[in-house]
Amino acid sequence: MHMLSLVTVAAVPEHRCYVDALDAAAATGNGTTLPSFSQLTSYIPLNADGELESCLMYDPLATGNDTTISCSSYVYNNTYYQSSRTIEWNLVCDKRWMGALGQTIYMLGVFTGAVWLGGLADKIGRKKVFCWSALMQLILGVAVAFTPEYISFLVLRYLYGIFGSAGSYITGFVLTMELVGPSKRTPCGISFQGAFAGGIMLVAAWGALIPDRMILQVVYGLHGLLLVAHWWIMDESPRWLWMQGRKREAVDIVDRAVRMNGRGMNVDKEYYLVEDKTTYTEESGATSAGLGDLFKTPNLRKMTLNVCLCWFANSITYYGLSLSAGKLSGNPFLILFLMGLVEFPSYISISYLLDKLGRRSITSSLMIVGGICCIVAAYLQRGSTESTSIVMFGKLFIAGSFAVIYNYSAELFPTVVRNSAMGLGSMCARLAGALTPMITLLDSFDPKIPAVIFGVISLVSGTWVLFLPETMGKPMPQSLMDGENFGRGDTAFSSCMGRNKTHTEDFPPPQQMVPLRKNSR
Repeated sequence: MHMLSLVTVAAVPEHRCYVDALDAAAATGNGTTLPSFSQLTSYIPLNADGELESCLMYDPLATGNDTTISCSSYVYNNTYYQSSRTIEWNLVCDKRWMGALGQTIYMLGVFTGAVWLGGLADKIGRKKVFCWSALMQLILGVAVAFTPEYISFLVLRYLYGIFGSAGSYITGFVLTMELVGPSKRTPCGISFQGAFAGGIMLVAAWGALIPDRMILQVVYGLHGLLLVAHWWIMDESPRWLWMQGRKREAVDIVDRAVRMNGRGMNVDKEYYLVEDKTTYTEESGATSAGLGDLFKTPNLRKMTLNVCLCWFANSITYYGLSLSAGKLSGNPFLILFLMGLVEFPSYISISYLLDKLGRRSITSSLMIVGGICCIVAAYLQRGSTESTSIVMFGKLFIAGSFAVIYNYSAELFPTVVRNSAMGLGSMCARLAGALTPMITLLDSFDPKIPAVIFGVISLVSGTWVLFLPETMGKPMPQSLMDGENFGRGDTAFSSCMGRNKTHTEDFPPPQQMVPLRKNSR
């Protein structure tokens, strides 16, 4: 919801130049004497589609209609938007880049947070980073509504991005994946992404109900209250605690979870808490592993670069389609709502197929088909039913691959650097998100350019994903050594040729974290 709040808070309605001779009279008549289209054509030229130019008018000081000038003020269509940052600050035409910069700055904030908070969560814990980010998300989400001028708005948007998405979203996802076993990773991970789609729908719903942009942003920010309570109701990741050597805390959490499940089982705590630690040998330097370790060894480096491109491609296509929702014809709130709703069939399908077809094949297929949809939509008539349908289908496929790459990344990388790896992937995604508003400005040269760029990047990355190892049904690696040995030689092409080598024999099976025994009472 925070990620796409500017779609409504800084919405860009249809606009034209303010014409003194016509609009002053309309204002005097309290809006009852609106100028007609034929009257406006005497003052404003038409574009290639036969519509009024948005940014130009005939020079009133020149003779005839041969000279045009830029608008000094604007009239906005208030059918759907009564107020927005764009209307207040006239962020259109030659100032259009300033509106795009607001979204770019937010994504750069998420970029910063993904690097900084991702590594911090691997050092001090998932829960602390999540909860402090939730508190800052609440404060900044409300504060940004009251910024009186543009520069302070950008500063708060940047800080908002650091905590509003990176700190709570990525850390929350990693914690979700580390709290459950292999059989539950798919439904938990996909459900997490489904909540993102729900946030898009909330952006549209609140935007349709609240016309005032200041109150609307405050409402968006107050949703952070939902996260603050997690300080009392959420546990730290037992996997992270275990790798930090805090075994008693980890086992206590798992023991409490097993008792809550009510399956008649108990955790044999003493099995792991004996003084002789022969059952577990901590990898040297495991607690100090960081982002740099992802690039030190060849297999981890190859997977890291591949996953980074995948995050970048998914993000630039996903947000490109989402941010373009306002350009589709019709009620913008309904279109944005449908853009979120259309993701759910994708998530439901993936939750059933992911553990049958595997992560690699689904991610690659969805990205390739989504990229093709983007390119095809660029060559259809803008605003047509066909174009809108193709955009919706493209959103469905890209949303699916974006959901899978979260699960896929969490399963590819070892526990000691998992949050750092997810943060790096998110950093690449936010770099793409920061570039997306700027790329959409290229439609001034040719409306096809942005969609073609998004589509081609998606096609390239979707093909390269085929070189990643499959993770379906395999235990998540724990140490850096596990991560380096994981899936070596396993590609889609080696699988097709019967040479699927995952090299799981190169390291011992991951330690069972808690042996269980039936409660005999």
